[in-house]
Amino acid sequence: MTKPFRPPSLLERAAQVYDFGEALRARAPIAPEPAPSIEAPSVETPSVETPPVATPPELAGIPPEFLARPGDSADDFTPPPIPAGIAVVDRGMLAENGMIVPGAPVGPLAEEFRLLKRQLAVTRRRIVEGGDAAKARTVLICSARPGDGKTFCSINLALSLAADRDTEVLLVDADVAKPSVLRQLGLPDAPGLLDALAGDARDIEELVIRTDVPGLSVLPAGAKSTSDTELLASARTAAAIERLLAANPRRLVIFDSPPALAASPASVLAMLVGQVMLVVRADRTPEAEVIEAADLLDGCEHIQLVLNATSFVPGAHRFGSYYGMEKRS
Repeated sequence: MTKPFRPPSLLERAAQVYDFGEALRARAPIAPEPAPSIEAPSVETPSVETPPVATPPELAGIPPEFLARPGDSADDFTPPPIPAGIAVVDRGMLAENGMIVPGAPVGPLAEEFRLLKRQLAVTRRRIVEGGDAAKARTVLICSARPGDGKTFCSINLALSLAADRDTEVLLVDADVAKPSVLRQLGLPDAPGLLDALAGDARDIEELVIRTDVPGLSVLPAGAKSTSDTELLASARTAAAIERLLAANPRRLVIFDSPPALAASPASVLAMLVGQVMLVVRADRTPEAEVIEAADLLDGCEHIQLVLNATSFVPGAHRFGSYYGMEKRS
């Protein structure tokens, strides 16, 4: 049976014009897109440097491998042998002789020599200002008579100065008749000053003994000679001192000389140095001998007096200048 013709309904006419499938698809739930991965910004962790551990002054200049590390016990740490060419100063002998011991706690004696070296530093600056920077680096330690303590003061002053930063000390045993610096430091005898002056083919700098005390070297007196005064008075001595100073710009040269009233080399050496430290034993050196010794040493413009064998009294006056003393006839 044929269906009667019916005009299309409104809905059918709309379906012919519009795509309802697309509309339905548009109404379907949309799966969420995956969130973009966000990388956390890279933050550089600042590198923190461990501050260096301060080295005590008494250990300055010693190679690190010679020092115990934190946590090492006496059984764990065995220091390697001292390098060849480095002489070991006998600390026990220094202590037995009542001298400054490198690395030991600071006591009254060390304080005394701290005061002394500061006074010498003032004079050294004055000499530099006068136009003789090289001579300002030389000091002669002398006394009027034997037994006043000049070698005791020479060694202690050298040890005290060597503890200063940027300073190296050369202690010269110029008491050529009765040398004792090496013995009191516990060092073996060796060629030295007189050998160089007598014509030793070696450079005098090669005769300098480096020690295990940072900043301290020693030049022995050398082989004894019957013409020691003549050798010291020769032009070779001035040339030798110039060579020792030129070898190390930071070097101070300390001469331990014979007593002024007992041997003539002291007066000869006094003409070659920037200042003289005249050791006076408080309980035995007569004033007349002090004045006589100062007269013999007047080839040096700057003469300081230091009292030995006195008790430590803070604030007391210890230093005097020969040129400030009133001479008695």
